[in-house]
Amino acid sequence: MSTGEIHAWNILDGKPVLAKWEEGRFTEITPTGEPPAGNRWIGPPLLDIQVNGYAGIDFQQDDLTEADLLHAVEQLGQACCSQILFTLVTDDWEAMTRRLANAKQLRDAHPALGQAIAGWHIEGPFLSPVTGYCGAHPADKMLRPTPEYIAELRALAGDDPLLLTMAPEIDGGLAGFAAAREHGIRVSIGHTNAPAHILRRVTAGGPAGFTHLGNGCPATLDRADNIVWRALDTPGLTCGLIPDRWHVSPALFRLIHRLVEPDSIYYTTDAMAAASAPPGNYRLGPLELEVGPEQIVRLPGTSNLAGSALTPIDGVRRASEMLDTDWQTVWPRFSRAPAQFMDLPEGFTIGTPATFALIETDPANHIVSHTICSAK
Repeated sequence: MSTGEIHAWNILDGKPVLAKWEEGRFTEITPTGEPPAGNRWIGPPLLDIQVNGYAGIDFQQDDLTEADLLHAVEQLGQACCSQILFTLVTDDWEAMTRRLANAKQLRDAHPALGQAIAGWHIEGPFLSPVTGYCGAHPADKMLRPTPEYIAELRALAGDDPLLLTMAPEIDGGLAGFAAAREHGIRVSIGHTNAPAHILRRVTAGGPAGFTHLGNGCPATLDRADNIVWRALDTPGLTCGLIPDRWHVSPALFRLIHRLVEPDSIYYTTDAMAAASAPPGNYRLGPLELEVGPEQIVRLPGTSNLAGSALTPIDGVRRASEMLDTDWQTVWPRFSRAPAQFMDLPEGFTIGTPATFALIETDPANHIVSHTICSAK
């Protein structure tokens, strides 16, 4: 309905709230003194700014169709995620730009895709080619981030929000960060072994993220000086974490939360086609990956991780379990935090579209049902 109201518990502050909307937009979000009946919770839907594919759909394919994207975003909605940044990973430059242009055309032509795909995340090819730091990205496809490449990405994305992950220590890296900022592109450090002074030069230039901290680096690191310690010691970074227990161990996950300000952490799935799909073999661009029953995505025959099969709502559950806290505490890091980092409109505020997460819990505060509601 385009007009309506709901009385529930507010996920963001744990208090009773009366939310009203007219013509599809929130007109009132008012705390009340009267507890709602039952254990219903309302708040902003989840927002995932690094999605490489989902529900059997690989976003890296050349023949991606409208039906593919609609299936992926519909399944993301089933996981309480209403918006994503469509993510492309390192490949031949011509292939990457062709895929971005195709996805942009599909997104702009369909209202549901226009709502669900809030923007674009380009992870590569401006990354470290060094073994371990390049991760599953092909080292032979890495490029120098020239002003021409940066301008081409901006032109292809138009006015849409655009996030670019780069390694600042590569040839032309710092200039690439500066050029991206000049074009209004949000920047993030990742797949890097940059020394501390280079990381600080990036943050001195403006807001910056760190893509999937704890990953995109060798499994074995120098205990005294490594990229994880350097990132945690760099002021001004907004750190992305994959809360699946595999990409970041529970102990490191907890330590990062003790060291980094809550407003400087966001969660992402880094999902690929296996997310919300059964175990088996899936593609991520040219790579064929194995996904076992434990939902760990690996390069065949190795222990190397390559994206994840995590769903957004399960990311909330696992984050709360690792931190031994209520799911409501971690919800903002998968909704408001990524929105703030990308300067996107925050959900569940007056004047925004009345699209919201509706959660039902049991007496022990476990999530028993979840859905996204949208006034139309």
